[in-house]
Amino acid sequence: MSHFSTVKTELRQLDPLVKALEDMGYAPDQGERPVRGYRGQTVTADLAIAVQDGGDIGFRWNSASQSYELVTDLDLWKQQIPVERFLSKLTQRYALNTVLAATTKEGFQVAEQTQTEDGSIELVVTRWDA
Repeated sequence: MSHFSTVKTELRQLDPLVKALEDMGYAPDQGERPVRGYRGQTVTADLAIAVQDGGDIGFRWNSASQSYELVTDLDLWKQQIPVERFLSKLTQRYALNTVLAATTKEGFQVAEQTQTEDGSIELVVTRWDA
C-alpha cells in the first residue's frame, strides 16, 4: 500500500517552479527522479527535493490538468511548516517569479520590491519609453 499523497496545484511552468523552490532554500533536481517515502518506497517525479530524515518532495507533470502536482509521503513530512503553508508560500514565490519573467521580457525593470508584515509582496516595475 502506497503512503504517497498527491496534491493538485496550479503550477504550470517549470522555470518559475524551480526558482520558487530555490527562493525557499531548496535545491531541486530536475529530470526524472525517484521520490523516497515510507520504508524505501519510491515514486517517480519530474522534479525532486531530497530530504534527509524524512520523505522527499516531488513534483510530477499531470498532462490532464496541464500542471505540476506535489507528490510526497505526508507521514514523513519533516519540513518546518505544514504542507498547506508550504504550498501557499511556494505558490506566492511561483507567482512572483512568473511576473518578474514576464515583465522583464516586456522590457520592465523592478523599481521596488517589498515584503509586507502580512507576508504579501509589493512589486513596482517601470519601463522607460524613448
